[in-house]
Amino acid sequence: MTLASRIAWDDTILPFQLDRADIRGRVARLDTVLETILGQHAYPAPVAALVAEATVLTALIGQAVKLRWKLSLQVRGQGPIRLITTDYFSPAEDGAPAEMRAYAGFDAEALAAVAPGTAGFDLVGAGVFAILIDQGPGTTPYQGITPIAGSSLADCAETYFAQSEQLPTRFALAMGEAAAPGSAARWRAGGVMLQHMPAASPFARQEASGFDGLLAPEDMLEGSDAENWNRAVTLLGTVEETELVGPQVGSEELLLRLFHEEDPRVFPSRPVRFGCTCSREKVVNSLAAYPPGEIAAMTTPDGTVTADCQFCGAHYELDPAELDAGPGGPDA
Repeated sequence: MTLASRIAWDDTILPFQLDRADIRGRVARLDTVLETILGQHAYPAPVAALVAEATVLTALIGQAVKLRWKLSLQVRGQGPIRLITTDYFSPAEDGAPAEMRAYAGFDAEALAAVAPGTAGFDLVGAGVFAILIDQGPGTTPYQGITPIAGSSLADCAETYFAQSEQLPTRFALAMGEAAAPGSAARWRAGGVMLQHMPAASPFARQEASGFDGLLAPEDMLEGSDAENWNRAVTLLGTVEETELVGPQVGSEELLLRLFHEEDPRVFPSRPVRFGCTCSREKVVNSLAAYPPGEIAAMTTPDGTVTADCQFCGAHYELDPAELDAGPGGPDA
């Protein structure tokens, strides 16, 4: 297989529907997007793996929402890994790529003290998993929060949809570094999302059977809906990690391998790329809200105020006079 044919489904999200089972879904493949996100930082291995998982989850969820601007996924914990945050920006126009960015916050000393090989999820500790949807100016942002639950971010996302949205949802994800002969290792990730159509009856069972007493996807289905869902989930459970990340198996071929008896119907794939919304103007507007004394404390010996974007690493050097005259400054 040539490189050109391999990249045909990299950095894409493929919507699909299983007509026999009344289930919709997405297949995501991230290559350059993920490599760019992780290439901005020298994250320790468990942090990088958790950022990769969060990024592919966000790609799947963001494309499944009727979104006019931005969906954010946030994981906040009390362990050595304190924060994972990702953003998915909807395409500015039909056919244009969606854009994504992500970063992590962690306690380097606490992380260095943990046993080698500890999974990134175990380093989050108790905390919350949140989805934030902002449809742009003139709208009220939506925020849904559930506790950290299960043993992966995928478990958290499934619990979130069951608990907050009453939508049975299942994910299969894989991510890691891979290298072609003679090439440097690159991050790749892939995933499949299944979601029962909203016609499912919420709270079909009286008791929650999920993690920590929370709702599970199966708690909202009964009868033929439950049978169809269980069949699709069982089929998804047969997928191999190498099939998820590719690049040998295309997204449509993967669906046929898994769900050929469920009458899968695919829709046009959507491209995605790395993108950051930071700018000098936004940094000035943000810092101008600080009082003069704090601006003076931020000023370096050479007379500048510096700021770095945590998402893309962009470095800004500002004249304190710019901040005095900006929105919120004394000359505004």
